[in-house]
Amino acid sequence: MTTLGEQFARALAAKDFDRVADLLHPDVDFRGMTPRRFWEATGPAQVIDEVLTSWFEDQDVIEAVVDLDTGRMVDRDRVAWRFAVSTTDGPHLVEQQAYYSATDGRISWMRVLCSGFRPAPPG
Repeated sequence: MTTLGEQFARALAAKDFDRVADLLHPDVDFRGMTPRRFWEATGPAQVIDEVLTSWFEDQDVIEAVVDLDTGRMVDRDRVAWRFAVSTTDGPHLVEQQAYYSATDGRISWMRVLCSGFRPAPPG
């Protein structure tokens, strides 16, 4: 059985925002940090419309989930993922680490730290 975190990462990689919305609790408390900005959202629609689709825009093609790791830290779950992404600037890697809690089988609290889009090494 896959964790909620793994399901979230794979839905995000597929840009399956309907699935992402299903995984998020209606009152989800979401915070994120990217290299240039802090993000806050409440509720699935705001998380998707104001955060996730800004992080991964239409022209960004997520080619693969390069790495995915899950775990637990006492009373919080953890998921980390690395995506291979093609942008108009070429190939990149993006790594994100998230801690989350669930209520009623859905993610109700999530904090995400993002590496930003890093140029993929040749080869």
